[in-house]
Amino acid sequence: MPPALRGMDEPITPMPPAPALDPRKVTLGERLFGDLRLSRDNSRSCLSCHDISANGASTRRHDVDLNGAELPLNTLTVFNATHNFRFSWEGKYRNVDADVTSSLVNPRIMGSDLDTIAHKLNHDPAMRAGFFAAYGRGPDGDNIVDAIVNFEKTLVTPGSRFDRWLEGDGAALSSEELEGYHQFKSLGCVSCHQGVNVGGNLFQRHGIFHPLAAPDPAILRVPSLRNVATTPPYFHDGSAPTLDDAVRRMGQAQLNATLTDHQVKAIVAFLQSLTGQYRGSLVGGEP
Repeated sequence: MPPALRGMDEPITPMPPAPALDPRKVTLGERLFGDLRLSRDNSRSCLSCHDISANGASTRRHDVDLNGAELPLNTLTVFNATHNFRFSWEGKYRNVDADVTSSLVNPRIMGSDLDTIAHKLNHDPAMRAGFFAAYGRGPDGDNIVDAIVNFEKTLVTPGSRFDRWLEGDGAALSSEELEGYHQFKSLGCVSCHQGVNVGGNLFQRHGIFHPLAAPDPAILRVPSLRNVATTPPYFHDGSAPTLDDAVRRMGQAQLNATLTDHQVKAIVAFLQSLTGQYRGSLVGGEP
């Protein structure tokens, strides 16, 4: 098979570029993503937990709520999130609009409501002008959410070395990384982590053979492994501090396999090749 057709025969497909969207809505959505007025007490923005200058999430095991108490689940990265089939660890939300809205109104996360946010923004002449340019009207609940959704759709990270290999560049991966990909497939990791997001498209029970992490929630939406080398700590409870530890524990808990050091090293090398690019730079500054 010609190298250019390699991706057609693999269970993982390359990450496409960001879709063509109205730049006025995208620009407005980016402004909103970093706007503290979206929170009840003007203390935090979406960027507070989803740092797009780094890994699209945070480095905490658990981010904290408006009162400083730890949130129950580790923060998922916002990069490539719009390619998931459901949203949140438990897959509670069926579309990006619902996911964005839930974060804005959740009393522990942003703790606000759409009418209050619109009222705040309507008092800002520059923000009003931005909304009129993009939507022909001032800020309201619908267009606030829509602008953020438009921005989130651009938070994709194509251009990983693995993507380049899928697209026909035979020199993009080392022999160790290729062996790691072979192990990833032959051991069965790919049965849950496949598709464009290397996951994110089905639900699965964790701890099938052995305990993996905190027992609840028992069934989770399988997370994407895109940029996974940049997003420690791992698992829904953030209990795996390193990728090495996460791979070993996943092998034991999900596959009933005690992986050798050689297997773990190769799989980790493959996973590191999944780091893509955002705005011309590698996510998280990873090699």
